[in-house]
Amino acid sequence: MQQPRQAPEAPAGGPAAGTTQGTVADAPPGNWVDRLAPAATRPYLRLSRADRPIGTWLLLIPCFWAVALAALADPEGYRPLDLWLVIGSSVGAFLMRGAGCTWNDITDRDFDAAVARTRSRPIPSGQVSVKAAAVWMVVQALVASLILFSFNGTAILLGVASLALVCIYPFAKRFTWWPQAFLGLAFNWGALLLWAAHTGSLGWAPVALYASGIAWTLFYDTIYAHQDKEDDALIGVRSTARLFGQHTGKWLVAFMMAATLLMTLAVLLAVLPQGSGLQLLIALAGVWGFGAHMTWQIARLDTEDTARCLRLFRSNRDAGLIPALFLATAALL
Repeated sequence: MQQPRQAPEAPAGGPAAGTTQGTVADAPPGNWVDRLAPAATRPYLRLSRADRPIGTWLLLIPCFWAVALAALADPEGYRPLDLWLVIGSSVGAFLMRGAGCTWNDITDRDFDAAVARTRSRPIPSGQVSVKAAAVWMVVQALVASLILFSFNGTAILLGVASLALVCIYPFAKRFTWWPQAFLGLAFNWGALLLWAAHTGSLGWAPVALYASGIAWTLFYDTIYAHQDKEDDALIGVRSTARLFGQHTGKWLVAFMMAATLLMTLAVLLAVLPQGSGLQLLIALAGVWGFGAHMTWQIARLDTEDTARCLRLFRSNRDAGLIPALFLATAALL
C-alpha cells in the first residue's frame, strides 16, 4: 500500500491555525464544543465528532424510520415502550457514532495526517494519544451497551452483530472502491435493530427499509467523498467518488431511485396488511418528499466545489427527517 505523503503546510488561518487552537478544520464554526465544553474534554468530544452532529443524525434517522414503520405495521400502533426506544436509540446513536469515529481515527491516523481536511483531527494533530483514544472508545461503547441491554433479546443480538461492521468499515477503503457500501451496512443497522426492538422479530419490511438506507448512504457519502478525492488519489485511498468521477451524477440518480423505491416497498409491506388508505397515502408522501430532496441535491451538485459538497451532504439530515415525520404521523392515525 502506498505510504501517506507528508502533510503540506497550511496557509495562515487554515487548518494549521485551527490545529493550534484544537479546532477541527471541517467542524461548523462556533459549534458548542469549541464554545462551551470544558477545555480538557474538547479533544475527546472532537474525537467523537460531537462538534459535527450530522453523523449522529444520519445514524439515528433509520432508527426513527424503523420505530414508526413498526408501529404502522402493528395493529396496536405505538406502544409505551416506543418512547424509550426513541430516547434510547438517540443516546445510543450519539455514543456509538462517537465510539465508531474514535475507532476510525485510530485506524486512519496516518491517512488523516496526509489529508488537508482531516489533519487537524485530535490524533494526527497530537491532542490525544492513541492509547487515550482507545480508552475513550471503550468507555463510549460500554455506556451504549447499557442501553442496548434494555432492549429485547433479538435486538441485543442484532446490536452485538453490528460490531463486526463497525470494526471492518475503516479498513474498507484499503481493499475496495466501495467503502461507502460498508458505511451503509453499518449506519443503517438501526433499521433492523429498532424494528426488532418493537416487534421482537424481523421481516421483509425492515429488510427493505435497511436496503433503502444503504442506497441513501451511497448517495450522501459519495457526495461527501468528493471533498477528498485529490488527496485520496495521492495516498491510495479508494472511494466511490474516485470510482465514479465525472459520471457521479448518473450514479447518484440510481442511488436516489433505489432508496426511494425500496422505502416505498417497505411502506407497502408494512401498511397494506391492515393499515388504512390514509395511512398509506401519508407514509408514501414522506417517501416521495425524501426522493424529491435527493433530486434537489443532484440538481445543485458541483463535485469540484468542496464547500457545496459539504453543504449538500449535511442537508441529508433534512432529507431523512422528511419520511421520519410522515411515517410517525401516519402511525398515529
